[in-house]
Amino acid sequence: MSAENLAVPEGYAIRSVRAEEWREARELRLAALRDPVAPLAFLEAYEDAVARPDAYWKERTEGAAEGVRERQQIVVEAGGAGWVGSVTVLVEEAGVRDYFGAQVERRQGHLVGVFLRDGHRGKGVGEAMFAAALGWARGVGVERVRLFVHERNGRAAAFYRRIGFVASGVTVEEVMGLELEYVLDLA
Repeated sequence: MSAENLAVPEGYAIRSVRAEEWREARELRLAALRDPVAPLAFLEAYEDAVARPDAYWKERTEGAAEGVRERQQIVVEAGGAGWVGSVTVLVEEAGVRDYFGAQVERRQGHLVGVFLRDGHRGKGVGEAMFAAALGWARGVGVERVRLFVHERNGRAAAFYRRIGFVASGVTVEEVMGLELEYVLDLA
């Protein structure tokens, strides 16, 4: 099943974040960091994020907003429930060092900050959110995307495999354990 061919479920809207929406972006990130799997899924603690000044959140949101070509945050809105999900695509250029310190071998997208609030999972919303992210990545000329998932985050790994990602065999040792790279060829 390819996430790129899925329609947005009724009652949801999926789009790029706008620069002025930093308050909403902050609230969703803090909600993600309170999720029970947050210690495995995110390389940031709630206590650190909540202490960051407004200027940090403004800059972070502006840097991934609609029209930016180096990174894009895709958000999911659900009617009166506000924002319920998000994923950010970072464009990694060949030759640079990634977050883990490894050299990037090819121009690619790196998906980070994947979150969907409980109650919205299992309805096709995550698949549609990824379809938007992959569509954006393809639109800026990325032919491959990757993401990392903790070895004990089985729910996320199963979702990624279901939408076409495959384990690359690349692993990174982090404080909480082993992170596994999953890739998807967009070419």
